[in-house]
Amino acid sequence: MDLELFVAAMVFIVPMCFTPGPNNVLCAAHGSQHGFRETLTLISGMAVGWSALGLFVAAATDLIEENKTVFDLLTYVGAGYIAYLSYKIATSEALEQGEQASDRLGFITGATIQIVNGKAWIHFLVLMTSFGTLFGTGFSGKVLLVLLNLACGLPAVMTWAAFGTVLRRAFTTPRSSRILNLTMGLSLFAVAAWVAMPH
Repeated sequence: MDLELFVAAMVFIVPMCFTPGPNNVLCAAHGSQHGFRETLTLISGMAVGWSALGLFVAAATDLIEENKTVFDLLTYVGAGYIAYLSYKIATSEALEQGEQASDRLGFITGATIQIVNGKAWIHFLVLMTSFGTLFGTGFSGKVLLVLLNLACGLPAVMTWAAFGTVLRRAFTTPRSSRILNLTMGLSLFAVAAWVAMPH
């Protein structure tokens, strides 16, 4: 393994995983509404969907690069879906203990949102085209790269979910909870707008 390439890969992966994006902001918003433990199912879905997307991109990098129009369309669909989730979060009422189950996002949402997560597609395209040979030139090397990425990505979304949970404890009154929901919803909408902008 090329140590210099490894350092460069980590300099790319860590900020990409920890900076605001659809997964991180959604985990913070969900954590602020439902708590850390109730967000773990959403996180597990994200981990599976994120890794599956990484493996798909690893296998189909050339095909994806030749079909930019489809990729752009997915980006806009993703931005629309994230904007919809932001609206649901921003307009939700303060939740009392015991009435949270119906609004929880679960494993399926966490996994499927990766399909339309523009940041995730860009992340893996750059990862595979720039650092794809870090663990060797074969597909198994790319699998290891996806696992390294997951090792950084999981702590990131868990940190954001914990951050949301801390905010939830600070905003305990119905009015302050609504303000928190609105703030989180607007933050997620800002991410949707960023995803939709040309880069």
